[in-house]
Amino acid sequence: QVQLVESGGGLVQAGGSLRLSCAASGGTLSGYAMAWFRQTPGKEREFVATTSWNGGNTNYADFVKARFTMSRDNAKNMVFLQMNSLKPGDTGVYYCAHGYNMYSHRASDWDYWGQGTQVTVSS
Repeated sequence: QVQLVESGGGLVQAGGSLRLSCAASGGTLSGYAMAWFRQTPGKEREFVATTSWNGGNTNYADFVKARFTMSRDNAKNMVFLQMNSLKPGDTGVYYCAHGYNMYSHRASDWDYWGQGTQVTVSS
């Protein structure tokens, strides 16, 4: 069973940047799609970005396009989310997830999840 651990969250001012990491153990990420989702209190977990098994293709939510970049390093069994030009609306808990279909934006389609890392953007 794959275990995922996110890190890199924190408090940042609007316009700032953060780089989230997700480290996997218990199995390889190679061959699987990976995703980032986020969640705020009272809201459903929402899709942020996905990448194909080798990082050759990425897919972003409209609200993060041109600001966030998802990447992966299969040799290190890690995925990343570089977040630039952060806005207060980006505040939330960010989760990485493991799955099979990079085009799925439904949280229920992703099978393994990390515990999340808090991102707080102040105005």
